[in-house]
Amino acid sequence: MALGACLLLANQAPAQAGSALLDRVKQNPKVAGAICAELRSLNAQGITSTTPQAVNRIAAMQGLNATDAEILTTYVVGLHCPDVR
Repeated sequence: MALGACLLLANQAPAQAGSALLDRVKQNPKVAGAICAELRSLNAQGITSTTPQAVNRIAAMQGLNATDAEILTTYVVGLHCPDVR
């Protein structure tokens, strides 16, 4: 029983952390706009949003680690700038 509760709590922690990460865009659409603009600029140079170079640029811009930047970039592209490659 206790093991099941621990596993349940362990599975909830990443979702809560992810929610806080995405809240920065949900609460401030200008952040999404800035990320889209940066990704469009990279696209113009032939760099897609999923490359390490793009992810690292967004990470530096937003003060994130690469994993969080990749999650945030995927979310932003999907909802705010589907024209970005």
